[in-house]
Amino acid sequence: MTPEVAGAGGATLVSKDELFRQAHVVTIHLVLSSRSRRFVGAAELERMKPTARLINTSRGPIVDEAALIKVLQSRSIAGAALDVFDQEPLPAQHPFRTLPNVLATPHVGYVAESLYRAFYEDTVASITAWLDEQATDKGRVDL
Repeated sequence: MTPEVAGAGGATLVSKDELFRQAHVVTIHLVLSSRSRRFVGAAELERMKPTARLINTSRGPIVDEAALIKVLQSRSIAGAALDVFDQEPLPAQHPFRTLPNVLATPHVGYVAESLYRAFYEDTVASITAWLDEQATDKGRVDL
């Protein structure tokens, strides 16, 4: 990335430190790798404004979960929207389930309308087929 490439896209190139210090919203779009694991750690989260929000729909381990819980509990940042977690499904007693400044979804942020349509149509078809089979079995007489 260069200042020219950023400018052509209507953006300003800043350092990682500046990004976390200045941004109102930080949204993560990275592939999980050895280089991106814990890419957002305590230092980055502590640089964020108290009014800032973090969004992660990439992979859970990109963000240091313990550090994020700490800044959310202390209200050092305004909140987080999370669709991915270190452990999925998210354990029942996990703090992300009860923190009032967290919006947690079950790893569905990537889904487009067409995929939802396919998922739900397949689910409804499967349930309907099962119900039809149950109704047929009840009407059957075994000799």
